[in-house]
Amino acid sequence: MRAWADEFPLDEGLIYLNHAAVGVWPRRTRDAVSAFADENMYRGAAGYPAWLKVEQRLREQLKAVLNAESADDIALCKNTSEALSLIAYGLTWRAGDNIVTSNQEFPSNRIVWESLSRAGVELRQADISGDDPEGAMLAMCDARTRLLTVSSVQYASGLRMNLEVLGDYCREHSVLFCVDAIQSLGALKFDLQQCHADFVVADAHKWLLGPEGLALFYSSAEAREQLGLQQYGWHMVEHVGDFDRLTWSIADSARRFEPGSPNMLGIHALHASLSLFEDIGMAAVEAEVLDRANRLMRWVEDEAELQLVTPPDSLRHAGIVSFRCRELDAVGHMQLWQALMRAGLICACRAGAIRFSPHFYSNLEPLAGVWSQVRSSLR
Repeated sequence: MRAWADEFPLDEGLIYLNHAAVGVWPRRTRDAVSAFADENMYRGAAGYPAWLKVEQRLREQLKAVLNAESADDIALCKNTSEALSLIAYGLTWRAGDNIVTSNQEFPSNRIVWESLSRAGVELRQADISGDDPEGAMLAMCDARTRLLTVSSVQYASGLRMNLEVLGDYCREHSVLFCVDAIQSLGALKFDLQQCHADFVVADAHKWLLGPEGLALFYSSAEAREQLGLQQYGWHMVEHVGDFDRLTWSIADSARRFEPGSPNMLGIHALHASLSLFEDIGMAAVEAEVLDRANRLMRWVEDEAELQLVTPPDSLRHAGIVSFRCRELDAVGHMQLWQALMRAGLICACRAGAIRFSPHFYSNLEPLAGVWSQVRSSLR
């Protein structure tokens, strides 16, 4: 991975372990955004047909990221929350229906479902802290369960879910299966053909190393037909671009969820970021991410004052490594996190724990020295 170091010319002394929050742009992404800005300044939209080709190429890239059957199943949204809202308010609910999720979800994958309580829909949150998190979720399903929604990797604990087990159950019991894949896409290989998800949502700005303000929304053709539309415009019609046509119909593809003009700046940026994954290969990226996570876990386990939160089982974690200091309370962890940030170790504090999230290129060698210096200053 040293061959890719030039793509990430981080400031000297900065240790960036925060891709579960906001990822670092590769150099090629900065260059693509700069070139697109220059083109807009010098030529306006004279090259718009070429921009549309970049957009279509991005959809094909996202198809490959998911191992989806067709790029027509992928819509481009503003963010994960918008995509989840399209599902929540596109489905027709009946009073007494329920949704099953976990008790570790990021608010995006909780608030939108809680908001359906006014329609008589119950949100059931399974405790997935035990040895069988999938079993805990499935135990909450019954004949009135319409949808099961879960993060592929939990944002705070770093717990990696077995999506295949959940997907098989949902398929057998006619339950819609929604996956928030924001903490795995770009870090791990993802396979729609194995997990049978009806919906997959994810922002671009974390492990995919892309911009904020752009997200993918996958929907299978069958599930897509169950979603009513809340937004309409020129871009979501079947004959897009035929502005003189007075009659219109909803696009058959997932473009039906894109009512207006696309985020072309974000599209060019994410297209560039994904080209890096294409050059390296997701198998190699995943191996490097997991190697760094495992090295961090060994480091945590070797430090007597630290307690690992993330499951060490190789099938139960991805790139997130969360841990606690045994003698610190929640306030103490916040103070520790602030000190680490001041020292140039960019990380996060989530659920009362310090969260490290390195990517494939991350240099972990300076970590021990910075950690020792910070801990000494706080004692």
